[in-house]
Amino acid sequence: MKNTSFLLLSFLFSSILFSQEVPESFTLQEAIDYALENNRAAKNAVRDIEAAEKQKWETTATGLPQINGAVDYQNWLKQQVSLLPGELAGGAPGTYMPVTFSPKQNLNATATLNQLIFDGSYIVGLQSAKVYLEISENAKTKTDLEVRQAVINAYGNVLLAEENLAIVNKNIEVLQKNLDETTKIYENGLAEEESVEQLQITLTSLESYLNNVVRLKDLAYKMFNITLGIDLNQNTTLTENLETLTLQNISLELLETDENIENSIDYQIAKNQEESKELLLKLEKSSFLPSINAFINAGYSGYNETFAFTHKDQEWYGSSLLGVSLNIPIFSSGMRSAATQRAQIDLDIAKEDLTETEQQLKFEIAAAKSDYQFAIEEYENKRQNLNLSERIEQKNQTKFFEGIASSFDLRQAQTQLYSAQQEFLQSMFNVIAKKAELETILNTINY
Repeated sequence: MKNTSFLLLSFLFSSILFSQEVPESFTLQEAIDYALENNRAAKNAVRDIEAAEKQKWETTATGLPQINGAVDYQNWLKQQVSLLPGELAGGAPGTYMPVTFSPKQNLNATATLNQLIFDGSYIVGLQSAKVYLEISENAKTKTDLEVRQAVINAYGNVLLAEENLAIVNKNIEVLQKNLDETTKIYENGLAEEESVEQLQITLTSLESYLNNVVRLKDLAYKMFNITLGIDLNQNTTLTENLETLTLQNISLELLETDENIENSIDYQIAKNQEESKELLLKLEKSSFLPSINAFINAGYSGYNETFAFTHKDQEWYGSSLLGVSLNIPIFSSGMRSAATQRAQIDLDIAKEDLTETEQQLKFEIAAAKSDYQFAIEEYENKRQNLNLSERIEQKNQTKFFEGIASSFDLRQAQTQLYSAQQEFLQSMFNVIAKKAELETILNTINY
C-alpha cells in the first residue's frame, strides 16, 4: 500500500512538473504561439470571453421560469389582541372583549413559479448580450494582434542585441590588434604618440559602448520573457538569425494588399460601439411598452400553541394562487422621452466616430505601407553603405600602417564603419517591426 501511494505521488509530482515546463529555445513562430497561450493579457482576454458567455446566459435566464421557495416561522412572544363588540358574545352593548385569532406559533412553507410573458427590455437585453460577446471576442482578437506584434518586436530586439554584441566584440578585437601593432611601431620610433592615443580613445569608447550593449541585451531577454508570459529570469535561446528573419519579412505583395477597412479589428470594435448604442436606444424606447408577468404559488401552513410541527398529527392547510400582472407606463413627466432623445444623440455620436475611424484607418494603413516600404529601401541602402564603409575602413587601415594616412583619418573611417554597422542592424529590425505593424492594422494574420 505504501509503495502504491508513493508511485501515485511521484506520478502526480511529475505531471505537475511537466505541465509547468517552459521551452528553452524558440523560433519566432514558436514564441508567438507560446505567447498567445501564456501571455497574461491574452489569458485575461480569454477570461473576458468566458465572462461574456456567462453574462449572455445570465441575461437569457431572466426570461425563463424562476422558482423560489420560502419558509416562515413565527412565534408570538406576546400575542396580538383584537377587540370584538361585547354583544357578539352575550355581553352588554358598548363593551368589548379581547380575543386572539391565531395560535401562538405558525409555520408557512411556499414555492412560487414566476414567468416573464412580455418585456421589451428583455428582448433588447438578449440582443445586447450577443453584442457584448462579440465585443469580447473582438477585444481578444485585438489583444492577440498586439501580443503578436509585441513578441515580434521583443524577438527582434534580442537578435539585434546579440548581433550588436558580436559586432562590437569583433571591432574591439580588431582595434586592440591595431593598437598593439601601432604601439610597437611607436616604441621603435617609427610612429607618433598621437597615433597610439587616437586608437586608445576609439578603444575606450568601444569598451564603454560594449558594457552598455551587454546591459541592453539582458534587458532585451527580460522583455522577451515578460512578453511570452514566463519568468523574468528564465534562460531562453532564440534560434532565428536577424538577417535571415529580415529577408523572410520582405514581402512586396503585402504592399499591394487591398485596404479592406472592414477587416480591421479597430473598425469592427467601432462597429460594435455603434451597435451597442443602437441597442441602448431600443432599450429606452422599450420603456414605453407594458410588461406582463405571471406567477403561480403553492404552500402549506401549520398552526400550534407549541412547536409541534414535526409531529405526525400536526395539521397542515394547503393553498395555491395563480396571478398575472400588467404594468403599463402612463406618465413620467418627460423622463422616458428625455432618456430616448439622449440615447439617440449617443447613437449619432457613435456613427460619427465610426466614420472617423474609417478615415483614420485609411490613413494609418497608407502610413504603415509607406513606413514598411521605406524600411525595405533603407535596408538595401544601409547594406550597401556598410559594404562601402568596410572597404573605406580597410583601405585607411592599410594606408595608416603604410604611413600614407594619419591616425585621425583611420579613426574617422572606423567611426564611420561603426555607425554604418549600427544603422544596418537597425534597418533589419525596422523591416521586421514595420511589417508586423502593417499586418496588425490590416489584420491579415492567420493563426
